[in-house]
Amino acid sequence: MVILGIDPGYAIVGYGVINYEKNHFSVIDYGAITTEAKTPFNQRLHIIFNDMIQLIEKYKPEAMAIEKLFYNTNAKTVIDVAQARGVIMLSAELNGVPAFEYTPLQVKQSVVGYGRAEKKQVQEMTRVLLNLEKIPKPDDTADALAMAICHAHSSGSLMSLLKK
Repeated sequence: MVILGIDPGYAIVGYGVINYEKNHFSVIDYGAITTEAKTPFNQRLHIIFNDMIQLIEKYKPEAMAIEKLFYNTNAKTVIDVAQARGVIMLSAELNGVPAFEYTPLQVKQSVVGYGRAEKKQVQEMTRVLLNLEKIPKPDDTADALAMAICHAHSSGSLMSLLKK
């Protein structure tokens, strides 16, 4: 199963593409979609949308895992990230890729086995599980790979049902 993990944002959208087969992970690609701060916001959303479409067309994921939005203290930031999430979700929908949302707690539990794990612990365990030499940078990229791992672990029981 090819999974596209996404850490949403509007300045940086981390992505990670993995293959999960027979309880084994292999990394296909990872990186970040970036937009310049001085670019008008609507254009930033357009860039994110176009780049997401290209990623989906290139890797043909069977599922997309994306971080569920949570409210922080800055309302403007959460609204802008929500808009970016919207165009990301739309890109998946238009290409027939089912999207699954996970909270940071679910990702930590799935990747590290402890819901209150520190960010560095999640990143290190992601590196180990994916057999990478070093933790991917920027952090958004490592977070996106962790999101994909979370979906692989969470969807395992569902996948076995589909194959019967």
